Amino acid sequence: MEKRPSRRLLTVERAQYITPNMVRITFAGDELAGIPTDRAGGNCKILLPAEGQSRLDFAEQLENGPKPVTRTYTVRSFREDPLEMDIDFVAHGDTGPAARWATRAKPGDFCGFAGPSMPKLTEFYADYYLIAADMTALPVACAALEAMPDDAKGVAVFEILSEADKQTIQAPKGIEIHWLISPDPHQASPLQENFIRGLDLPLGTIQTCIAGESSVTRALRVYLINEKQVPKENTYISGYWKIGLIEDEHQIEKRNE
Repeated sequence: MEKRPSRRLLTVERAQYITPNMVRITFAGDELAGIPTDRAGGNCKILLPAEGQSRLDFAEQLENGPKPVTRTYTVRSFREDPLEMDIDFVAHGDTGPAARWATRAKPGDFCGFAGPSMPKLTEFYADYYLIAADMTALPVACAALEAMPDDAKGVAVFEILSEADKQTIQAPKGIEIHWLISPDPHQASPLQENFIRGLDLPLGTIQTCIAGESSVTRALRVYLINEKQVPKENTYISGYWKIGLIEDEHQIEKRNE
């Protein structure tokens, strides 16, 4: 059996703003063949070409190095007919290489791709679900909600940059969705922690999918695991980024914790 390549060169089919601060890049083509179709919500690596770099030169770099600038994202959705994959990017201007690439992307553009991993929630067994995310983690949270059983109950709280950044999510009817507006992502926000501390969490098994800025997820981890005694094995709580650090610096810090 032919080994699946660890790095692929993907082609942009569409690029569209789904909200004022979120760009959805749709990839299509034979390069997607062999990617498991059950990976919505799984992590992947986006490898970025240099500005003006040709497809041929970038393909050579993917094969032989040096490693391109790489950022971690989430597979938002995957469709088999036609063969397409969506990845959502927070559009925060030219401050980061991935956002800069995504906001300028057009059909025919390209990037490298590695992964994806399995989704963060693959089993749903809870009496109550607690989902929390900022805009960077909306894709993983939305994928988890869409995969839940129809009778799931719980709360999802999303911190977004503006009222217009609300998205339509195909969540179970028993999940209450709340949107919190925090227009400055460079300032630490207590909104999610305050909201979740104000919830009357029920008895029974609680399962979480929580991701976003590192200080927020750390506070929620302390509250839910240490104070509320939610078993660690029932929680996914992850810092995806940290104010003031680029991804490489944040990953080093996480490994050292």
